[in-house]
Amino acid sequence: MYNRAMLTREDLQTQLQAAIRGGDELRKRTLRLVLSEWKLAEVERGDELDEPAGLALLQKQAKARREAIADAERAGRSDIVDSTRAELSYLETFLPEPLSPSELEQLALASIREMGATEPGQMGLVMKDLMPRLEGRAEGKQVSEIVRSLLSTD
Repeated sequence: MYNRAMLTREDLQTQLQAAIRGGDELRKRTLRLVLSEWKLAEVERGDELDEPAGLALLQKQAKARREAIADAERAGRSDIVDSTRAELSYLETFLPEPLSPSELEQLALASIREMGATEPGQMGLVMKDLMPRLEGRAEGKQVSEIVRSLLSTD
């Protein structure tokens, strides 16, 4: 797994150069797409992306590929599924290890207790506290489902 503590556009460009020299079409294609999105995000932002923003961009790219896989599976396009899975697998080497459901539930419970939340209407308060703690190690949809279920049962 890639050491994401130093994740910058330059790191990705170095990876791209290595992929080009090594003739790795998958890595080359994936990195070119990511770097294109990275540059677009910097132009829109008007400044370079810092590490959290870069990580968020990579997570967005991974999510887009997960959705493309699901769409291709529904369409019966195994060729697209295979290549997109390979891209996703490569992108995941740059992402932090995801939290297990039990780890996520423990963090959600701790946040609920700290916020003093007791009902589903306080979900936004808990989510606002919890999401920065997760450092991109869980998707928002998964987190909201767990928080909602915990607040519904408490």
